[in-house]
Amino acid sequence: MSKIPPKDASKKQAEYGPEEILEEARRVIRIESEGVSGLLERLDRSFAEAVELLYKCKGRAIVSGVGKSGIVGRKLAATLTSTGTPAVYIHPVDFLHGDMGLVTGGDVFIAVSKSGETSEVERMLHLCKRLGVKVIAITGEKNSSLARLSELVLDAGVPQEACPHDLVPTTSTTAAMAMGDALAVALLVHRDFRAEDFARLHPAGSLGGKLLLRVEELMITGKDVGTVSDRATMEEVLLALVGKRGICAVLGEGDRLTGVITDGDFKRLLQKTRDFMEIKAVDVMNKRPKNVHPEELCVSAVKMMESFSIISMPVVDEKNRVVGMVHLHDLMRAKVI
Repeated sequence: MSKIPPKDASKKQAEYGPEEILEEARRVIRIESEGVSGLLERLDRSFAEAVELLYKCKGRAIVSGVGKSGIVGRKLAATLTSTGTPAVYIHPVDFLHGDMGLVTGGDVFIAVSKSGETSEVERMLHLCKRLGVKVIAITGEKNSSLARLSELVLDAGVPQEACPHDLVPTTSTTAAMAMGDALAVALLVHRDFRAEDFARLHPAGSLGGKLLLRVEELMITGKDVGTVSDRATMEEVLLALVGKRGICAVLGEGDRLTGVITDGDFKRLLQKTRDFMEIKAVDVMNKRPKNVHPEELCVSAVKMMESFSIISMPVVDEKNRVVGMVHLHDLMRAKVI
């Protein structure tokens, strides 16, 4: 990958107008995007082994780095913790002045360093390895001292920084951040970490509050729910559909759900015949209706609706009796989606 040359640094300030500013911004974004996309060809078996090592970790992920790499490390630790992998960021100075007591032999150490030659981090690793801690390195130099001290190396090297002098950590920190995100997301998928799990770890946030909403909190009940017997005629179904948001539950023995009829089903019936009054509901209904339980999270209902392209479905109890209806519009109003 060839380097993208910087704009002429000798230009006078007066010549650096809006167009030049925008062009410089485009150059930076182009360099950083190419730096991140370049990571794709560097991903190898070490990445998969790093995910597996963290998945089997009995302790915590200990993350560290200095300077801007430390900021990347803090973000990685926060992302891991919020997605089911307990993690903590420790600054090398704090580690060497007491915080080493947080580390146990069951932990995994993740070291972030562009050069791989950060002496403070290297000293930490020597001490951690005495405890039997495994080390994952996220570094731009796979032949560095840090890499040699690590069991697994994730190559986050980039051809150049976005800084016109190729000095200020810009592309390298973006690439390290992306590598950390890839590690965290691959790990959460391996754990089968779901939206509701995320919500449980974020109960005070607006996102968590929405994700924690249960179907029983948004479903409609009582007279607002259209129901008919499986012995009903389509004339009765039509009356039950009026004002019931276009869906009617068909009930069988013990008032258990046996099917649903929607206004879409009714329209399709009209396309076939105008003589529908005496047709039985059981001959028109969807006999395998999708449904949810009242204690399920609304996000689960949304996923089901999206998967099967439906906008409403019955809510049933443990005996398959209809206790309500949940509608996509109500979920949207509650900003679940």
